Amino acid sequence: MSLQIAIPEPTSMDPAYNQRALPQYIAAIQSAGALATVIPLHERQDRVARLLAGVQGVLLPGSGYDLDPQAYGEARIPQCNDPDADRAAVDELLLQDAFNLRKPILAICYGAQALNVWRNGSLIQDLAAEGKTEVNHRPGRDVKEAHAVHVAPGSRLAAISGDAAEIQVNSSHHQALRVTGDNLRVTAQCPADGVIEGVELDSADHFVLGVQWHPERTYTSSPFSRAIFSVFVQAASQWHPKPAEDPAGRI
Repeated sequence: MSLQIAIPEPTSMDPAYNQRALPQYIAAIQSAGALATVIPLHERQDRVARLLAGVQGVLLPGSGYDLDPQAYGEARIPQCNDPDADRAAVDELLLQDAFNLRKPILAICYGAQALNVWRNGSLIQDLAAEGKTEVNHRPGRDVKEAHAVHVAPGSRLAAISGDAAEIQVNSSHHQALRVTGDNLRVTAQCPADGVIEGVELDSADHFVLGVQWHPERTYTSSPFSRAIFSVFVQAASQWHPKPAEDPAGRI
């Protein structure tokens, strides 16, 4: 049986974004030896549940929308993009399934923010509006090396990077993690401003990695990007059902 990774459609309201972005995630997963099970955002919950029964891992992609700040107890500021309720609902189903059964998770950009908020963390709604940085964290899709990130020694991300202290990454985000969620630890930061760029679940037997940059855009040219997908798919290949952390799927 082929290895299947669930990937939700990036947005429910921008087909052009989906057509541009989704193929890169699918290609990166395929290059690492798995197949993508794309989760439509307008499916019924029971249909999504049936699709999830056949996957061994979850990849949460980026999006052109933002999470609703009400999800982390804040009022929305003007610089915060519109929320995508259908994407948020499907992400919640995927995260609940993955944590209940300890399926590996790779969360990218918006996906990392969704992971953090689902784990009871919070976000900076707009880096520039809050005066958090002078670094340009959204130079665009064509910039392959936007800034450095410092990788925490001993982390999963450090092992993936070959224990490199710093790596260069691309960047396309205006939000960032403010307070990390339950049992998530910071494993990458931008050294110039301290913006959180990577988090991992503090668990030896559950692979959960969130990165703020977009490795799917550079997997053909970057050994580090390819390694992220390779290690994630390897973890999915070794997955077998395990007891949940607790009945709610959280620590």
